[in-house]
Amino acid sequence: MLVCDDHLVFAESLALVFVDAGHTVTGVTGTVDEVVDLLGTTDVDVCVLDVHLADGDLVDRLAEIRAAAPDARLVLLTGRLEPGLAPLALAAGVAGLVHKGQHVGGILDAVRRVHAGETVVDPVYRRPARAEPALYRLAAFLTPREREVLCRLVRGEHTAALARAMGITPATARCHIQSVLTKLGAHTRLEAATTAVRTGLVSAETGRWLAA
Repeated sequence: MLVCDDHLVFAESLALVFVDAGHTVTGVTGTVDEVVDLLGTTDVDVCVLDVHLADGDLVDRLAEIRAAAPDARLVLLTGRLEPGLAPLALAAGVAGLVHKGQHVGGILDAVRRVHAGETVVDPVYRRPARAEPALYRLAAFLTPREREVLCRLVRGEHTAALARAMGITPATARCHIQSVLTKLGAHTRLEAATTAVRTGLVSAETGRWLAA
């Protein structure tokens, strides 16, 4: 098992809880880069990961993490409450989504079930999506390129992969991403992606544009 949280004291404490419960913890870290490195060199069955890490949002690099350890079961343990986080995470291959407000017993049970092959989503993330006409009006100002960028953010593509797929430079990709964030009033890629999924602009399952 690998435990990753940007608050290392929390991560180390949680690792001790897992060890006491009979799990083998092979690594504790606080950055996405370290997660990818550890997954490339360590046999890991379950990864318990926060969404916001020291070097960025984990969701932006889920595809990279999945590629580093295709067989590992991923559990997102986070305090964030974006309603669109669940479909976005599940579409990217996450097996568990657990809120940090859970008691330790609830976290242990969720990890146990994920390890056994179940998909676990905390009820707090199962709120129904709701339409936001104002956002649709804002989305109408997205260019075709920006719509493609938003769709790729929902698919979890990082900047380099997005740039390669679109045939543009990473610098141009970053400009498109920033423009999307500005037009949607989002502060991070994760916020833009979850908003797009939650409001029905983009499909979490296919990553395709849905809005008329």
